[in-house]
Amino acid sequence: MVIGDGLAAEAMTTLTGGAFLVAMALLMGASNFQIGLLAALSTFTNLFQLISIWLVQRFNNRRAIVVVCSFLARSPLIVIGIIPFINSSASLNILIVCLFFYYLFGSIAGPSWNSWMKDLVPEKSLGAYFSKRTRLMQTLNVILGILLALLLDYIKQHNPTYQLPAYTIMFVSAGFLGIGGAIILSRAPEPQSFIQKENIFKMLGKPLKDKNFLRLLVFNSGWVFALNLATPFFTVFLMKDLNYPISYIIAFGIISQLCSIFAIQTWGSFADKYSNKTIISIGAPLYILCIIAWCFVGIFSQLYANVSLLILIYIFTGISTAGIDLSLTNIGLKLAPREESIVYLSTKNIITAFFSTIAPLFGGYLADFFAKRQLNVTALWDAPGAHRLFRFVHLHDLNFLFPIAAFFAVISLQMLIYVKEKGEVGREQVKRIMRTSIRSNLKDYFLISYLISWHHQLWEIIKRKLVFDDDN
Repeated sequence: MVIGDGLAAEAMTTLTGGAFLVAMALLMGASNFQIGLLAALSTFTNLFQLISIWLVQRFNNRRAIVVVCSFLARSPLIVIGIIPFINSSASLNILIVCLFFYYLFGSIAGPSWNSWMKDLVPEKSLGAYFSKRTRLMQTLNVILGILLALLLDYIKQHNPTYQLPAYTIMFVSAGFLGIGGAIILSRAPEPQSFIQKENIFKMLGKPLKDKNFLRLLVFNSGWVFALNLATPFFTVFLMKDLNYPISYIIAFGIISQLCSIFAIQTWGSFADKYSNKTIISIGAPLYILCIIAWCFVGIFSQLYANVSLLILIYIFTGISTAGIDLSLTNIGLKLAPREESIVYLSTKNIITAFFSTIAPLFGGYLADFFAKRQLNVTALWDAPGAHRLFRFVHLHDLNFLFPIAAFFAVISLQMLIYVKEKGEVGREQVKRIMRTSIRSNLKDYFLISYLISWHHQLWEIIKRKLVFDDDN
């Protein structure tokens, strides 16, 4: 039942989120700040998760809270699909308002769902179960995403006046699919739970007194701030600056999803055997490299060179984020005491929501600030019969955000060192074990054996170079 709702929710999210939402917003004339606002809505509404704790205290029925809130969250999607036909001039504002309620009720359902899943799924199987669920959801995302992208590009080329109606139909379909998923989820069992009925604000203070959980909050807050500073604008950069069709963008996303699908089972099994913290410490440096690589997208004059670089970025992004996202969720579940899991997880979501919210808004402001500024790093070769200009870096408009985000991500990663997790195994030991296991399954995981140690290999090359220079 949980997987069934997950598949319905993934179809709903695919139809209404990511590149499709950005494309629809741009079609409706959204500015950089409004794009940042749309990205911030999903995290800003997590600040209202206090309501979830109050509801659990009042009714002690997590399943009912999740199902009712899911129904209330997904219904506004149908409204979004209807409104443009009634009042097209105000459709962008109505889109933002309806998405606010969509994310709001989804956020209220979140803590109850997390607490419910913590009791429903055995702790030793968290990684394996949710990696399976995520793999199925991502597979659906890939299939549905590419079909929609091809359809929308066809409409744009042959019947551009039907673009907006096509998006509205997608929103209506998403609303009905989401409601269907909530009905499926209502049939799942709920283990009996108990939550102390005391002052909510006093309860939220408990996780902040837990030093180890507080360290996790500091790391997670810094990490989501860094990522949300830039990631909402990747799609905007490809659409506005490089003028790529939506099918290209969805294809890149599918490449990332496929790599994530192949990698997530490996990450999940190793997270269960060793530790989530170690998986994050392996995957995070790779993802930071992907953010830095975005600085070089668009500097080539040939299309194939830029596309090749983007394919590499999306491959590595899919592999790294599969482990990071899974482990961030699981480490929160693992460090939260069972009897107070909803309080701990709500506190975590509320605090990280604040940083996730201000990041894209700040990113939108920076994008507008850098709109009239450029940074070029070039090299000129001038010789008889040869005049060549090599462009190494060209920062302008949106891609100024990428090195800034990478800088904050590196800083936040240093905070992970202080988090302690039960059963934690050293990163180097886990990497050795992973390489051995991966080599034995080379057919399925041939990429990861090289990716998990790229940053150490690079550092060893630099150190050898420094030693060589000193000796000479």
